Amino acid sequence: MHQEMKSGTALIYDEEMTRYKLLWVDPACTVEVPERLIVSHAALQKQGLAQRCVTLPVREASDEEILLAQVSEYLEAVKKTPFMSLEDLMTFTQQYGDVYFHPNIYHCAKLAIGASLQLVDSVMTGQVRNGMALVRPPGHHSQRSAANGFCVFNNVAIAALYAQKHHNVKRVLIVDWDVHHGQGVQYCFEEDPSVLYFSWHRYEHQSFWPNLRESDYDSVGKGRGAGFNINLPWNKVGMDRSDYLSAFFHVLLPVAYEFSPELVLVSAGFDSAIGDPEGLMIATPDIFAHLTHLLMSLAGGKLCAILEGGYNLTSLAQSVCQTVQTLLADPAPRPSGLSHPCKSALESIQCVRAVHRQYWNCLKHTEDTTVEPSTKRCRQEEGDGVLPEESGQKKEETQEITWPEPTTRLAPPARTAVAPPAGVEDWVPDSCLRVKGTPLTPAEAEERLRAVDPKELEEDGALQSLGNITALLDKISNKEVQNGLAVVSDVSVGMACAVQHAVSSLTDRVLLVFVGHDEVPVQVTEDGKVLVVQFCSKEPEDRKTKYHVPVCLKKQGGSSEAGFLHAVLTLLLPVAYGYDPGLVLLAAGNDSWVGEVLWAQLTSLLQSLAQGHTLTLMQLGCGDKILRATACSLLGDPVPAVGPLEAPDPQDVQEVERQRRRLQPHWGLLWTVGPAECSSADG
Repeated sequence: MHQEMKSGTALIYDEEMTRYKLLWVDPACTVEVPERLIVSHAALQKQGLAQRCVTLPVREASDEEILLAQVSEYLEAVKKTPFMSLEDLMTFTQQYGDVYFHPNIYHCAKLAIGASLQLVDSVMTGQVRNGMALVRPPGHHSQRSAANGFCVFNNVAIAALYAQKHHNVKRVLIVDWDVHHGQGVQYCFEEDPSVLYFSWHRYEHQSFWPNLRESDYDSVGKGRGAGFNINLPWNKVGMDRSDYLSAFFHVLLPVAYEFSPELVLVSAGFDSAIGDPEGLMIATPDIFAHLTHLLMSLAGGKLCAILEGGYNLTSLAQSVCQTVQTLLADPAPRPSGLSHPCKSALESIQCVRAVHRQYWNCLKHTEDTTVEPSTKRCRQEEGDGVLPEESGQKKEETQEITWPEPTTRLAPPARTAVAPPAGVEDWVPDSCLRVKGTPLTPAEAEERLRAVDPKELEEDGALQSLGNITALLDKISNKEVQNGLAVVSDVSVGMACAVQHAVSSLTDRVLLVFVGHDEVPVQVTEDGKVLVVQFCSKEPEDRKTKYHVPVCLKKQGGSSEAGFLHAVLTLLLPVAYGYDPGLVLLAAGNDSWVGEVLWAQLTSLLQSLAQGHTLTLMQLGCGDKILRATACSLLGDPVPAVGPLEAPDPQDVQEVERQRRRLQPHWGLLWTVGPAECSSADG
């Protein structure tokens, strides 16, 4: 099974792209050095990640491919640079902004595009499921007729247009997590509704490079492309993992699922990581494991990460490794120590949601309203354009910050174990480990499950089911497997057994996610050992604690996908990340209305928690299709796309908003407005 996982991720690198550098003195360009590629690839080799990837050859892009996003006059001008003298190169460079040329850069720029297109080809033809291209020069600042910001040609824009032309891709999502705004990508697609471009970037009310008015949140695209350009400006340095995750939960992921891309391209710039001299952010490299994982549930897993910036060689190499290791489907690190987004981040998130509400159904009935950012008012009142919290002293301190080495991410010998009842084993994928536990005795069951009526344990197979659950949890605890799936005769009894066993022998925090209308047979207490999120039709009367989250969706059945996904992305995931469980227990009652595609999506998204330690309980008789979809999702196989979504039912959105308001004093990642608007959460 482990061999299967190795074959799914491409890595494209050629040391030829290290063979150009700055040949004269230009302070703006000193950070763009060949070592950026060298240290990234060396780190992948040192950790054994490069060896697990599929190595693809690099080729040069053709003129026809370059001209997908560049004009011929500009291409012809760049073609002359290999033959220029140093003086001519310097003169040629001066017509562009913050970039330099070298006799070998045209060759390298063609390789950077070619590598990106090789990656798109291999993903779209199914040769691999995903991959990363380590390329140089970067691309997202390049415009149709201009080099800019270290970028000669626009690698990601060309890759998107190439995928549409050669692979008939109808919808492309570009996620740009580089710390600079990729204005070249925005200009290329701002009138194109077939490409959704999301960029967060250091902006500071237009005082940070590239200093463009059109990098602000209210630049949403033009004409038919209105709403398909999402700019999330960071108006303050020091953004951390909580800020980044909040942007994903409350802006990017809901819109991306509604858009339903057929391919995800990541402008993977790691100058947004801690220690970078350009970004001055403090998000540690492990966050890129989580951002990558959350994107892998889109587009049937078709994801291509293409390197952009990243100028602290330590955090760059670590972040590249975190990204590739996640693409390889290794368990993500625990997301510990998360709090709430800072006031400035909340202002930006709130403004983006408000300005895009008219374009996206998932935002239509949300309640936060647009405000002029107070940080902008402060800046204008001070008159000097610098907030005290963004002073040079703050920046100096941020540059000198240190952070621990990312924790080792070890995959267990087997990924998924299943405990199928006799006679229903045909649905189990071959790569799953089969487990059959020792049945509990009636006395053992009664001792463990005091809240359960003993008569419920008399049913045929009930004691065997409980033995299977115990065996699966023991294998997870002993790190023999990463996750498990049990088909049980009674899900309610199974939940009670699993929680009791997990809390006593595996972890101090269990997240129980239950889809079903029955009462959850688990005592929810204020010690936080168990957090229950239940998708149901009627809210229990007696549970008013931050550790019990009933999500009562009015619309259920075939047309309920949008409401369910909205609740998962904007309520369940923020609470779950803040809780940081040691085990995720996922259970479907016999009245679950969630089909196999949504269930596979839910299973996939939750595996970013608890280092992937997930136990899923399914009711006997639920059907082979949903069982196989669950097993495949646990195995790390790409989950099927949901497809473009209808508008969620307004009642469902309002219910999610009601629960979010109730819970936001306790779970900071639920915040979508500034502290003044949710003052009860200030404590």
